[in-house]
Amino acid sequence: MPHRFRGPDNQPKDVTATPTIDPGHVRCEITAGIATITFFHPKSNSLPGVLLTRIAEEVAVTGSNPDVRVIVLRSDGKKAFCAGASFDELRAVRDAEGGKRFFSGFARLILAMIRCPKFIVTRVQGKAVGGAVGVIAASDYAIASEAAELRLSELAIGIGPFIVGLPIERKIGLAAFSAMAVDADWRNATWGYQHGLYAELHSDIDALDAAVARRAATLSQRNPETMAQLKKIFWSGTEDWEERLDERVAMSGTLVLSEFTKKAVKG
Repeated sequence: MPHRFRGPDNQPKDVTATPTIDPGHVRCEITAGIATITFFHPKSNSLPGVLLTRIAEEVAVTGSNPDVRVIVLRSDGKKAFCAGASFDELRAVRDAEGGKRFFSGFARLILAMIRCPKFIVTRVQGKAVGGAVGVIAASDYAIASEAAELRLSELAIGIGPFIVGLPIERKIGLAAFSAMAVDADWRNATWGYQHGLYAELHSDIDALDAAVARRAATLSQRNPETMAQLKKIFWSGTEDWEERLDERVAMSGTLVLSEFTKKAVKG
């Protein structure tokens, strides 16, 4: 069974080793046509730039692998799905160039996901904040538990969901996206299901995992050429997203240097 396990330094890791401080990891396993990409970070599965890069790379690699028919994206653990971007890295931004580097991670991942010729089924077991909501929206099919609350918290710290807003607005519409962006409040999983972020909603982790396994197994038996063509239709009209995301990365990279944001994220 092909198995890749790499830390944020992009070097293979001994999966039996126990580091003193866990920097997080990205793991990919391929079984019976299903590639499962799993990420983890000790701070509620937040995503520093190196982990975002690793996930985007795994999506690209598995997307081009003829032995893979469907991709499952998930995080480790039973609590938070993903707390969004790393606050430690956000606090460390000192100039516009650093700001652009910080925000480009989610832009690259979103592009990798929507350009990937394989369906991406995302398992959402718990809370999703900020960039994580964008990852869910960039998925082709998201399956969630009832604990999978959603929040776009960016405005509360003086920035906005400019980058992740592209796939979110496309998935749920301008009205629902603008409400999330303006009030920065939590929304429950039922809201996510009713607005199309989640394709399925399940009562607990066991039911969630069973549903993900069923859906992935079913898709692994479907015609890969048909699924690739359907994916093109799903994401038609996004041909200019690279340029649009670059603009939004630059915008965010500047706003993060404001005094308001510096005070809001001061740790």
